Amino acid sequence: MLVIWGATAFGQERPDEAFAHQLKSLMDQENHFDDKYDATVWMKDMEGRLKRRAPHIPSAERFKILTLVHRYANEAGVDPQLVLAIMEVESNFDRYALSVANARGLMQIMPFWKKEIGHTDDSLFDMETNIRYGCYILKLYIDREKNNLTYALGRYNGSRGRAKYPNKVYAALRKRWAL
Repeated sequence: MLVIWGATAFGQERPDEAFAHQLKSLMDQENHFDDKYDATVWMKDMEGRLKRRAPHIPSAERFKILTLVHRYANEAGVDPQLVLAIMEVESNFDRYALSVANARGLMQIMPFWKKEIGHTDDSLFDMETNIRYGCYILKLYIDREKNNLTYALGRYNGSRGRAKYPNKVYAALRKRWAL
């Protein structure tokens, strides 16, 4: 089922050709976040928050999630705390989450993205791949919606125009992740 910028029955919207090309280009770029002091402070603060929210996750896995969120959110130019709020709402930090719509992993990425990006062998259950895809998809939705975060979150979830999903993300952001 190909839908050009319309919601599908399976959650996230399929991209048009230009969007898919832009996403592929962003993901192929090499970027690095350089301020190690800020990263360390952020990691320490967020590790405590994540431990309280998801105590079932082993310490090493929490650290890896936070490291990847920090890296890819900053590379994509999105708020890392927003990414954590999305993960909370989408998967409750279950790296192996699988939705009834077949969305996968921490950020609940739909499998069609692998083809659109040109990385058909990627595993969406791999934390780094999942977080990387999610951050760049979110960034492009924010850009497409001219920084209207409510609409961008709706696109991310396949519910653009409805407030329920964005409001859940905003609530998680306010309660647990906002600095």
